[in-house]
Amino acid sequence: MNFTAKEIKNIAVIGHSGEGKTTLCEAMLFNGGTVDRMGKTEDGTTLMDFDELEKAKKLSVYTSVAYLLWKGYKINLLDLPGFYDFEGERHEGLAACGGAILVIGANGVLPIGAESVVGYCLKLGKPLIIFINGMDKANADYTGTLNALREKYAGKLAPIQLPVMADGKMTGYLNAIQERCYKFSSQGPQEIAVPDALKDAMEDMQAGLMETAAENDEFLLDKYFNDGKLTKEETVHGIRKGIATGSVIPVMAGSALQNRGVINLLDEIIRYMPCADERRNTLATDLNADDVVNVARDPDGAFAAQVFKTVHDPYSGKLNYIKVYRGTLKTGATVYNSNTGAEERIGQIFLLKGKKCELVTELTAGDIGAVNKLTATDTGNTLCALGTNLRFDPIHFPKPSLSLAVRCVNKGEEDKMFAGFNKMTEEDYTFSVEKRAETGELILSGQGEMHLEVLAKKLKARWGVEVKLEEPRIPYRETIRAVASAEGKHKKQSGGHGQYGHCKVRFEPCDEDFVFGDEVVGGAVPRQYIPAVEKGLKECMARGVLADYPVTGVRAVLYDGSYHDVDSSEMAFKAAAALAFKEGMKNAKPVLLEPVVKLKIAVNGEYLGGVMGDISKRRGRISDSHTDGDITTVIAEVPLAEIAKYSTDLRGMTRGQGKFTTEFLRYEEVPPQLAEKIISASKK
Repeated sequence: MNFTAKEIKNIAVIGHSGEGKTTLCEAMLFNGGTVDRMGKTEDGTTLMDFDELEKAKKLSVYTSVAYLLWKGYKINLLDLPGFYDFEGERHEGLAACGGAILVIGANGVLPIGAESVVGYCLKLGKPLIIFINGMDKANADYTGTLNALREKYAGKLAPIQLPVMADGKMTGYLNAIQERCYKFSSQGPQEIAVPDALKDAMEDMQAGLMETAAENDEFLLDKYFNDGKLTKEETVHGIRKGIATGSVIPVMAGSALQNRGVINLLDEIIRYMPCADERRNTLATDLNADDVVNVARDPDGAFAAQVFKTVHDPYSGKLNYIKVYRGTLKTGATVYNSNTGAEERIGQIFLLKGKKCELVTELTAGDIGAVNKLTATDTGNTLCALGTNLRFDPIHFPKPSLSLAVRCVNKGEEDKMFAGFNKMTEEDYTFSVEKRAETGELILSGQGEMHLEVLAKKLKARWGVEVKLEEPRIPYRETIRAVASAEGKHKKQSGGHGQYGHCKVRFEPCDEDFVFGDEVVGGAVPRQYIPAVEKGLKECMARGVLADYPVTGVRAVLYDGSYHDVDSSEMAFKAAAALAFKEGMKNAKPVLLEPVVKLKIAVNGEYLGGVMGDISKRRGRISDSHTDGDITTVIAEVPLAEIAKYSTDLRGMTRGQGKFTTEFLRYEEVPPQLAEKIISASKK
């Protein structure tokens, strides 16, 4: 198959979980002959959801790729996860596609997550088609769904078909531009006469589409004003131009499960969505010339591609998914990684059909495929021809927003667990794992509870390590608010040499973690034992007297003591210092401190009131806010303990649109009533 960039369309299929994205991909692949029969998500038989975790969850977890052939074109489909927790996978897929299909249910409302998808596609300049799915269901509400979309995206929507309904179900469709009507049958769409009941609606839709087309082309606008109408070809041209610029979003409808309206969707993808060579705004940095350049889809140009996804296949090993932007990649070629400075030899090249890899000898400009066993290449890296030094912009990944403590079910597997998670970070840039020094816990941070659960299950499936996820301990600290003196005397007599150490220490609040002072006079404590006192006190700082949390903000001054010529030793003075520490801390008005973070939230204005009220309930203080368009950014200071699962809560408050980041600020004293509960829980 020798397809050029003029005959390749890279289309991402996206939508919230449960709307039917994978089923739509399955129907398109079936119509294109890629699969012999349509699989079902609930049965775990679809081509795209092939991972065992996806089959168990019955939802997409990873971006998967497959292609089909349709009317002389090659369409690469990228099935992207719809659940919020796998947003990083969506970013990977959208980076490689030339356009997207948003799948939403015919429920009469704007679905959760749809706004963020549309906004992100518009931000990236990705042409978009909205497919209203589920029109086979009883009481499917196409009109209500379309009105909900119009209310949100006034002036952008272009419904290019009208569903033909009977008994509440879609039985066919009317193409307003082509003035043709079709009914669904077991042999595919069959043309019928336009029903009289739909002629007025067709004329209204035609008028609206002509107006939309005219608004996207000055020549067409002049003609529309002069003649009052446009030809079919002119209308298609104007809408196509609007789609390319993001000012027009076509709307279609059908049933992916019943394979109704899917053939029409494929035809409209060919008619309206851009081919790979039409995406002219692909910019990269020429590092040799220190200049930004446009990368044209020239199959004979110097090779340039970007890795948009990395997987570790148990059979093929490491597999890098790549989008070729320029030139042709051939088996045996040596390419340059401009991110790492390494040269890589291309062993095998594959076309992807879900988990199946089809071996090919080359991959040309505009196409998507995969290469295996590259040693120094990861997601986001640019591969280019030797002698060139081109680099594409990195793929943006969201930062982790939820953290849980992770521990091995079986002791002794900690090293294996840590190695497994580190290996998984090559595939997934949206999570991290690190040891929290304050509590000694291993902290797994990701996009949400389901994301962390999937990571834990993947660890068990690949490395055989079973782990348990738990709420992490908040890294509280303890300090003192008063000055107090304490005496520590360690005296022990047994056969032979005894043990004797005696010190008097004054404890004072200070701004540093720990400061040691020495005011001993007259040799009450010999100089050789003073470091032992300091060491003993430092070791005690790890566990306070209230709830065993680390101590900070203490100045300890050794001012007196006594010794024994024979029985004194460093060990005895360390023990004496520990006794003084416990007594001194209790008498110096110890208090509990909690970490306070800077919470930065970006939210649509309609949800602002609820978000700000919620911050107050979390003992937060709003310090600043500013608005840019529809988005308001709120900056607040909130105790870390109050936002343990804030990612889940914010999604609920904002229908999945709110975003936030956190940054550690300082420690503050815990309110007395809360401190009592924390101390009591610690003692239990």
